[in-house]
Amino acid sequence: MSDPQAEDTAAPLPTERLLLRPLDPPLARRIAAGTAGPGDRWGPGYPGPADRSGAARFLEVLAGHGNPWPYGAYEIERRADGLAIGGAGFHGPADAHGRVSIGYGLIPAVRGLGFAAEALRALLEHARSHGAAGADGDTDLANVASQRVMAAAGMTLVREDDRLRYYAATWARAAESS
Repeated sequence: MSDPQAEDTAAPLPTERLLLRPLDPPLARRIAAGTAGPGDRWGPGYPGPADRSGAARFLEVLAGHGNPWPYGAYEIERRADGLAIGGAGFHGPADAHGRVSIGYGLIPAVRGLGFAAEALRALLEHARSHGAAGADGDTDLANVASQRVMAAAGMTLVREDDRLRYYAATWARAAESS
């Protein structure tokens, strides 16, 4: 019989217009290096520096702690043409309070079309459905577009400091609600 966790980690997170494809080690290595393989279809400017560093961080988590499922990293693929247009994911497993930290980014050519909020909503639902108590994200004070993305995805501004605005989404844990 097959391992259900292995099957889950291979399944993309579908949205109306996107597929969030879980990174595996070979894909993460290609993204980190910025070198497409034979089957990769990358949009112009992908992977960007944040995508490369996110893939490298994912590889470090794998090497140090094993598969972070269900809180891994994803390549954002546009369903209409199969092009990878960005990345999204979790910065690691849930903390002691059951909270996860998220990040996302898109190539410049597709920004402003609602793809980031759509991808973020999928990540938030994935975290909630796997028992996370909540999710946190932050953005530079000047990054109004990212602030709008987090608000559009249902996250709430919880505080700010001299550099960043911090957003959160909170849900009751499944065990606490039963």
